[in-house]
Amino acid sequence: MLQLMLELLPCLGFGLLFGWHRPLWPVRLAPPLVRFGVPLSIAGLVLRSGVHWDVLGAALLTLGLIGGSLLLLLWPLWRRWLPWGVTRLGAVTGNTGYFGVPVVLALLPPAGLAFAVIYDIVGSLITWTVGPPLISGARISGRSLVAHLVRSPSVQGMTLAVLLQLTPLAPVMASWLWWPARVVIVLALLLLGMRLGVMLRSGEVNAPALEVLRPALLAKLLLLPAVMWALAAITAQPALVRDVLVLQAAAPTAISVLLIAEASSRDVSEAAGLVFASTLLALFSVPLWWLLLQALG
Repeated sequence: MLQLMLELLPCLGFGLLFGWHRPLWPVRLAPPLVRFGVPLSIAGLVLRSGVHWDVLGAALLTLGLIGGSLLLLLWPLWRRWLPWGVTRLGAVTGNTGYFGVPVVLALLPPAGLAFAVIYDIVGSLITWTVGPPLISGARISGRSLVAHLVRSPSVQGMTLAVLLQLTPLAPVMASWLWWPARVVIVLALLLLGMRLGVMLRSGEVNAPALEVLRPALLAKLLLLPAVMWALAAITAQPALVRDVLVLQAAAPTAISVLLIAEASSRDVSEAAGLVFASTLLALFSVPLWWLLLQALG
């Protein structure tokens, strides 16, 4: 737990300060980090943990959790609590790439990383398939969806790891990429903090906006991981898989929700508030979920 706080708090804190005083830094840092750094980092980390068929079960659970939750949110009762498409999407899709993966690295053995990456890939698929029509009403074409997935750092990193796993170079590459991969994770956390600083500076986040987001925050940080825990228990998942999936479900709202809202010019302030508030609250709720998982054994 101490290691998690020592990794998250300084990176997010310094990033927030940088984003406040240098709002253009995230714009300059994000493209090379996302295009090159994060895929190589994920490839190195997954090679260290190993690629195996067990991740398919985790993928199905993730699909059932996120997809089933979005279907349930179509009911009139839930729509009353989450009236905007951006709040419904933000209540079920998490920032697993920049937040969830560092949590797994800090709290769990390396073998759990592949399950975290597969959660992120399935979540990205659902986000970019359902997100645009849910927020803006616009349909996304198959070509556009494929383009989003091809550009996804998680998809690129997992693909590279699978290809390297098939070669004799896999053990050597896993060793070489390990520490550079950890450095990239630190930079990703700094970038997340910078984005939070820019949001705070721009005035997109304010008390009245956060008040109406309370149901979405409760659903994302408390209800969703509880449902994932129940699904893992029903399907008799091993403790490691259960812990990874619950912690990924407890991750804050995905930044992709804000990107989709900005692209469609719909509910941008609500999306920014949801990303900002859920990230700060997750610094408290994720450790509590970890302690609960340890108590459950």
